[in-house]
Amino acid sequence: MVKQLYKRRDFIGNVVKAGAAGVMANPLLDHFTLIEPMTVSQVIERIIAEVPGGKLNETVDTLKSGSGDQIVTGIVTTMFATVKVIQAAAKMKANFIITHEPTFYNHTDDPNWVENNTTVKEKKELLDKYQIAVWRFHDYWHRMKPDGILHGVLLKTDWLSYNPKEENVFQIPAQPLIGIVRHIKDSLKIPHIRYIGDETANCSIIALMPGAGGGQRQVKMLIENKADLLIAGESPEWETPEYIRDSRALGKSVSLIVLGHAYSEDAGMEYLVQWLQPKLPGIKITHIAPDSTFTWA
Repeated sequence: MVKQLYKRRDFIGNVVKAGAAGVMANPLLDHFTLIEPMTVSQVIERIIAEVPGGKLNETVDTLKSGSGDQIVTGIVTTMFATVKVIQAAAKMKANFIITHEPTFYNHTDDPNWVENNTTVKEKKELLDKYQIAVWRFHDYWHRMKPDGILHGVLLKTDWLSYNPKEENVFQIPAQPLIGIVRHIKDSLKIPHIRYIGDETANCSIIALMPGAGGGQRQVKMLIENKADLLIAGESPEWETPEYIRDSRALGKSVSLIVLGHAYSEDAGMEYLVQWLQPKLPGIKITHIAPDSTFTWA
């Protein structure tokens, strides 16, 4: 598509002719590019149109605040629409947050999950104050081919070359567990990592499961693929970690690295900026990674 460029001296007249169209400055050419404004609903529809299978009848990927009719002034991608992320979005004049995980502390974002929750009430009021729309992008992003979260993690860890089919289980050159721990810690910028295993033991077949796959699925993935290392976002401590501990006590060579839920998937929401920007020319899209939830003593 040929871009319509407008010289600075023609700016006012052409904006009048353009009606509701927006204008974006191009400092390199000292010109203006005509940009058609988009609503929140139009952005969502454009994203869903890219998903194999199209629109889902049942999904948690719904608007949590704001209106689908509001014109998008900027987009922020994030793992969690925290209070600080909301405030940062408002400061940069972005009124649409695309978050991977819930905003109101439960899977369906039910505001009455716990009655008389003043934190939920005040957070909703904050979003209303800044007129920010929040849309969860979880089910659709995982349904993408390739999975948007997994692709982002493989991209940032530089493991795509070992896993061209972008599967959860793949093989890397054998290396000590501690080397893999350090590589992930550095590439994903994780301040602290928990792991179970012999630091000197070589690992090669990796089961990479960002997020919270659940203990049963994690253990099944290990057994069926004969993986010697599971890298998980999180797992109930009484499930997968205990399986790893007893397996090792029984002489099996298997290890576990726990990244933390947000750290394990944040790269995928960061990659969303790169994926989405060409589809929404003229809308500024920024990734904001939430601060670490925990403080380590």
